[in-house]
Amino acid sequence: MRPFRTPYPAGGTRHRPGRRSLARWRRGVTAAMVAVLATAAAALPAQAAAPGGIYTGLDGCPVNSAVMKDPTHLQVGCMTSTTNGGSMTIGSHVVPITSPIRLQFGVYWDASAPVVDFPSGTTANVYRTVPPSKGQTLTSKPIEVDIPGIGNIIPGVTSVYADVELAGPITEFVPLAAGEPHPAFVMPIKLHLYNALFGLKCYIGSDRAPIVLRPTTGTTSPPPPAGPISGDPGVIGIEADPNGHETIVASFTDASLVDNSLAVPRANGCGLLGTLDPLINLVFGLPSAAGHNAVVFSDTDVSLAISPSLADLTSALAASS
Repeated sequence: MRPFRTPYPAGGTRHRPGRRSLARWRRGVTAAMVAVLATAAAALPAQAAAPGGIYTGLDGCPVNSAVMKDPTHLQVGCMTSTTNGGSMTIGSHVVPITSPIRLQFGVYWDASAPVVDFPSGTTANVYRTVPPSKGQTLTSKPIEVDIPGIGNIIPGVTSVYADVELAGPITEFVPLAAGEPHPAFVMPIKLHLYNALFGLKCYIGSDRAPIVLRPTTGTTSPPPPAGPISGDPGVIGIEADPNGHETIVASFTDASLVDNSLAVPRANGCGLLGTLDPLINLVFGLPSAAGHNAVVFSDTDVSLAISPSLADLTSALAASS
């Protein structure tokens, strides 16, 4: 039998560090780690505190955007909104909105001073939008959608998860169209569908052929067979800057925006080489013409900060942090 060999030299002894030397070693390692972490932290850029008070939620305002810095703008600002309920109807199929949908972006009123005239005889500014400085313009969680005609036994297999994504920039932002039949904004979207069989690129709508939403807090005038439905601007408030800046904040609490004039295009990219597109089109009745679909954004809270000066807006946000 081959003898067992110790890893130590014959007649040698194994060195065991004493408790004191081991403790000193541990303290030295700990001190070195602390020094390294402190150096790394010092090298990181300082994070500015998020705006608070009447500016809460506007931390994504793109005040450093080159578009916002154009000195010819008559007004600049930033907006955030959260929709907590509602639904989307495609033909006879109703999909409830079960998780919050958030929008955030910057705005500017350009030198041409565009406005919209309302039937009531009043006018409102039409703003252009700028993507936020951090995060996405639209964020939401996927919504589970039952497949028509199939019992939902296994979520994600006998149902579909739909995620709302932008299919282009938000345009024609008219926040003071409150209660008027004019859209508050125009927003192209597409629905990203997730299912065990659909693959990763299954959509209803696309960047080239989006679902275009024109929601209003007033009363709609849809094509037949749909009839008019009404939104609600909610509780409207105007607050002046508490530190003396020219910036003001308009808020809309518990508002409801509606649109039943939208068309819903065909599915695309579902299954291998789009082989499941016809099946999705069949079960959801796609394409679905205008007058057969609707969207309702209920329990919506909006905060809009507006200033005649980008420097003033920037200072107001910083002072509230």
